Amino acid sequence: MSDQENLKGMDPAMDQADLEARALLESVKNSPDQMDLSASEDYHHESTEGAADLTVTGEYTANQIQILEGLEAVRRRPGMYIGSTSSSGLHHLVYEIVDNSVDEALAGYCTRIDVAINEDNSITVKDNGRGIPVDIQPQAGISGVEVVYTVLHAGGKFGGGGYKVSGGLHGVGASVVNALSYHVTVQVHSGGKVHEITFERGKTVSPLQVVGTTDHTGTTVTFHPDPEIFETTVYDYDILSHRLQETAFLTRGITITLTDNRPGQEQNVTYHYEGGIREFVAHINENKDPVYDKIMYCEGMKDDVYVEVALQHNSGYSDSTYTYVNNVTTPEGGTHLEGFRTAFTRILNDYGRKNNLIKEKESNLSGEDVREGLACVISVKISEPQFEGQTKQKLGNSEARAAVAAVLTDGLTFFLEQNPAIAKTIINKSLLASHAREAARKARETTRRKTALESSTLPGKLADCSDRDPRNCEIYIVEGDSAGGSAKNARTRTTQAILPLRGKILNVEKANPHHILENAEIQAMITAFGTGILDEFNIDKLRYHKIIIMTDADVDGAHIRTLMLTFFFRFMPRLIEEGKVYIAQPPLFRVEKAKKEIYYAYSDAELSEIMDKVGREDNSVEVQRYKGLGEMDAGQLWETTMDPANRILLRVELEDAAAADAIFTMLMGDKVEPRREFIEKNAKYVTNLDA
Repeated sequence: MSDQENLKGMDPAMDQADLEARALLESVKNSPDQMDLSASEDYHHESTEGAADLTVTGEYTANQIQILEGLEAVRRRPGMYIGSTSSSGLHHLVYEIVDNSVDEALAGYCTRIDVAINEDNSITVKDNGRGIPVDIQPQAGISGVEVVYTVLHAGGKFGGGGYKVSGGLHGVGASVVNALSYHVTVQVHSGGKVHEITFERGKTVSPLQVVGTTDHTGTTVTFHPDPEIFETTVYDYDILSHRLQETAFLTRGITITLTDNRPGQEQNVTYHYEGGIREFVAHINENKDPVYDKIMYCEGMKDDVYVEVALQHNSGYSDSTYTYVNNVTTPEGGTHLEGFRTAFTRILNDYGRKNNLIKEKESNLSGEDVREGLACVISVKISEPQFEGQTKQKLGNSEARAAVAAVLTDGLTFFLEQNPAIAKTIINKSLLASHAREAARKARETTRRKTALESSTLPGKLADCSDRDPRNCEIYIVEGDSAGGSAKNARTRTTQAILPLRGKILNVEKANPHHILENAEIQAMITAFGTGILDEFNIDKLRYHKIIIMTDADVDGAHIRTLMLTFFFRFMPRLIEEGKVYIAQPPLFRVEKAKKEIYYAYSDAELSEIMDKVGREDNSVEVQRYKGLGEMDAGQLWETTMDPANRILLRVELEDAAAADAIFTMLMGDKVEPRREFIEKNAKYVTNLDA
């Protein structure tokens, strides 16, 4: 199998003439500016053996009931607590410890957090908070710090007065990090003494003891991720850097540092934002064109919910609104987002009517209209947040809806009245969006299918599959008619559909929505998928549970892939969020020895291994470099790229919407200078420039 592809270094699709830049960026791997759209291998293979026998024989007794002691449950099922054991889960360990320090900052006791990647890829997090309690916890009979690190659902976040607000609601963060590390050392500075305790794989190996004296307070944690648990234990500086910067934006006035001490990778950065989320909005719009020069900011408290909102429109078409609860991102929104959207739309319509900017004959502006080109950060702090599970994807507190609406109504109304020119600019931009939306609606009508079974309305170029159960179906989006022809001949007609696209689709980052929906290739994809787009998107109508992008393994193929991902991210983000988008991995080389033995290589390193095996000097060995999918016949394409038993699929995952928004804007937007800086910064990472 080939090395896992990393979309972070994928071609940024500058102007189409910038082939040199695209070539550079195609081969950038692990670049400092992280894409945050990452790809992970899909190991699911369809079975041809029939249904598995799930029958259990024998008597079911109490002896068969397992009780997992201590943190054993975490080690047995780590994905339940940190999402995965991949790179994402590895970095999640750092977030858990940092979030504990942030809770100290939110409580008013911590002003600085220092994070270090040590030479051995262990992590040290140091803060100047109060220090984890070292006195004996009455229920457990052991020190507070040992309880925090060895007992699930234990901490000062359950109404005991330790914290008024906290992101770590469930109290599993520190103990989970401990369970998934092969060694943890915790030092607590408090009461003029330095207390130290050590753990190994969740168990205490050296009890709490005094090891020195100190003149300050705080907690220092060093942990070594367990290689028995994680697929990789190598930390990515840039992933951590982005997360810590976001944390600094959300915690006004705190100083956060990140230092990389690994040999040859030494670097450090300090984040400190007195402007808080106002500076966050400025950061979001950094590579965009704001349509007015001020950032609207308001804050206030209602029903014990503290609310902050900052916003500014840009000349783009995307809604870049990001929500947080106690500094924890809520990618699925929730009641705080609902309160904002309702109030924001109402306030602008009321102002527009009152000041005759919206005429009597004109309909009210919709939420989609007023949010076009909006960059916004909503941050609420609440003592008892109700999240959907430990992942905290969505907020459920009803009081947050009213609190955000009330604070925004006061703040935005005052802002509009004090800045009538800006208010007029916002209303006029929204009116233009309304007119474009109506034109787009008419264009969209041509892409709709009446039902999932009426294939007569599907694109003529689509070779559909015969199975009508979307769970069994997948669609290959293929570059060019030649490759499309091979794919149609290679496919399993029952479950694999083929949609060939001609040339490169429109760059949706630069285009008006009306023009986007007039694009034939985009229309074909929308119609084939069946979900609709934007506010009309319905995941339940998706006709295929795998959407597979299959392009040539060259610079132009990467460009097309990036254009498609940009379209999905801007118009159908839930396809990525739900894990429905994949990237096919065709081989780069075919090696044939003596007309009998055939090998496929997916990277230069793999080719080298094969050549060592078959003999580099053997004249009977022939090496073919595939320049495109069209060079493979149907049999080869099936065997290497489409056969579920053999193929390599990389699932596209969205870990951080704000970061993804920034990278797409930089790489696909109108401004050239940020892309030039990106290329200059990352050229040193090029390992294979495909001319």
